[in-house]
Amino acid sequence: MDPVRLDLTERLTRDLGVFDATNVTLSAPEIAAEDVLSTIHDRDYISAVQSSSESGGPSAEHGLGTDDVPVFADMHTSAARIAGGTLHLAQEMLAGRAVHGVNFAGGMHHASRARASGFCVYNDAALAIQHLLDNGTRRVVYIDVDAHHGDGTQGIFYSDPRVMTISVHQSGVSLYPGTGFPNEAGEGEAIGTSVNVALPATTGDAGFLRAFHAVVPALVRAFDPEVVVSQHGCDSHINDPLTDLTMSVDGLRQLELDISHLAEEFTEGRWIATGGGGYSLYQVVPRAWAHLTAVAAGAPIPLNTPTPVSWREYVHRTFGVTAPQKMHDDTQLWWRTWELGYDPEDSVDRAIIQTRKEIFPLHGLDPWFD
Repeated sequence: MDPVRLDLTERLTRDLGVFDATNVTLSAPEIAAEDVLSTIHDRDYISAVQSSSESGGPSAEHGLGTDDVPVFADMHTSAARIAGGTLHLAQEMLAGRAVHGVNFAGGMHHASRARASGFCVYNDAALAIQHLLDNGTRRVVYIDVDAHHGDGTQGIFYSDPRVMTISVHQSGVSLYPGTGFPNEAGEGEAIGTSVNVALPATTGDAGFLRAFHAVVPALVRAFDPEVVVSQHGCDSHINDPLTDLTMSVDGLRQLELDISHLAEEFTEGRWIATGGGGYSLYQVVPRAWAHLTAVAAGAPIPLNTPTPVSWREYVHRTFGVTAPQKMHDDTQLWWRTWELGYDPEDSVDRAIIQTRKEIFPLHGLDPWFD
């Protein structure tokens, strides 16, 4: 979670000219207030974060001071500013001043109501979703394509039928946080609104995109949301040191386009996108999220675009790293659509059908043919 990944993303996006478009507005986020954070987090937890930030001491009960959530001096204000950024996007959307919004510092999807986890302290996407709901939005779909299961966001809305959380990720059998299986489907009136596609290790572009298109569009159509909120962790890339998936920047960009198209088709374009995981700091994260920002700005960057010389020189001068020369990985994107049939010998197809059998009938859909 080194902040250098945000610096390099911002610089690359700026040097590519994305911020120069007349339809793009840059906003400096405020720090989310305690009363605002308490709409999704327990007050005792917020107090524990504040206390740990001031004292430097751990709070084991709340997941603070662990290997994956170390305590640091400005932890509360830093996390609350990230949350405030995604909240601001929701506020701008409700006010009619924005249709698309991106906070690539956000996507803290492991934070739950009362516990920090997986580098995540405050759940910014959940905060934005709750604000939308509290201000008249009927239904929100949350789509998470991080390599890790979006467990915190799922948990916060597990019994809320107004929110559908869809997470496509590496199976919890082989990856943190060990959750995100198809039978985690929601509870009470919200049964069927928690959706998980648990993919096998080594799944690449073709398998991930096949799974996405075999599950997500049909459920979004059935749920009929008013806003799409998405999490775009890029740790599913083959070069990421923490996961076992094998995607390319090209495939990550395609997912961004696909989610953008879902927003255009089903929510009149209303779409809030966040970053998330991603630990290949120089080679992957800046390109993936520069693409994301450009897609949201309505001007996708062509895959064969060179990275700006100014950016490459900055990376080399500052970090001694040779940066990528192109905005792509030169991969041929192709995936089998579900209409071509189910292969029971294929591990990705088995993951897909487990999810479809669990969830599709709950929405009046046929698990085999819809």
